Formats: sequence, C-alpha cells, structure tokens
Amino acid sequence: MDTLRVFIIFFISISAQTLYGQDLEEMLWSSERRLTWEDFRGEVPRGSGAAATTASGITYQFSSIETQGGMEVDFVVSAFFYPEKSWYKPTICNELVLSHEQLHFDISELYARKMRDVLRKTRFTKNVKAEIRAIYKRILKELDFFQNRYDQETNFSRDREKQLIWNAKIQEALK
Repeated sequence: MDTLRVFIIFFISISAQTLYGQDLEEMLWSSERRLTWEDFRGEVPRGSGAAATTASGITYQFSSIETQGGMEVDFVVSAFFYPEKSWYKPTICNELVLSHEQLHFDISELYARKMRDVLRKTRFTKNVKAEIRAIYKRILKELDFFQNRYDQETNFSRDREKQLIWNAKIQEALK
C-alpha cells in the first residue's frame, strides 16, 4: 500500500503578531541575551499606571506526513519578545523592574518548552492541525494564568523579596 503523504505547514502566533502582521519585529528568546531597556521601544500609553510592559509570546510551525504507522510531525515552537509593543517609563523603572520584565519573557520560553514536550509525546491522527491548535490554546491559557500569578505574587515587582524568589525559581526552571 502506498503511503499517503500530506504536507502541512501551519504558522500561528500570539494575537499581537496576528493583529500587527508579519512586519512586527521579533526577538527570539536566548539564554545568551538578556533584555535591556533599549529593547523596549513602544510608546507608553496615555494614563497607564504600569511602569513597563513586556509583549512576549509563543509561536509554532509544523509539518506532518501520514505514514502507515500514523502521523509523523515535525515542529518548531519559539518564544518571542516584541520590542515595538513593549515599553517602559524611564523615570520610575530600575533594574528590579527590568528583571521582572525579563522574567515575563523567560516564562514565555518555559511554556514554549512545555509545548515542545507535549507535542513530542502526542500521537497525532489525521486531524493533526486541530490537535496541535488545541494544544496551543491550552498552553496559552496556562501561560496567561502563570503570568498573572507571577504579577500578583510579586505585586508587579514592587514586592522585592517575592521578586527575588521568582527570579531564582524561573532561572532554576530554565536550567
């Protein structure tokens, strides 16, 4: 029996990239490069009470081939930072706030790794596109919950002791 070959390339990203198009600058997460305030190039929204905002998220691409043994899936999952959508207020920001913003990006990387792990362990059917999309949506919900929990527990970096605990926790998780 001939093997039916199906090739699908599907690319999806966080809503910022979808809304603003492919020309939005992206910075791929790297353990070798930490964010600097120069990376935050977006305009501060009028009336915002926040000191800074990090726009980051997860994207994925995949291809699949149907074989006699099932579906073979190759994928790439990445965490990105979006400089034009990230901003800060120089008069009130310091290195602790920058470490808080870096951790938002690092948390996106942790969830990109989690999605890679889930995809590696999943046995896909012919409905691979919908199955990967469902995994992506679930991971995004978990990521959003975790990011919100992080902000609440650190009081948006204002609780220095909690911020330092989170810094250590996330750095350990990234090892």
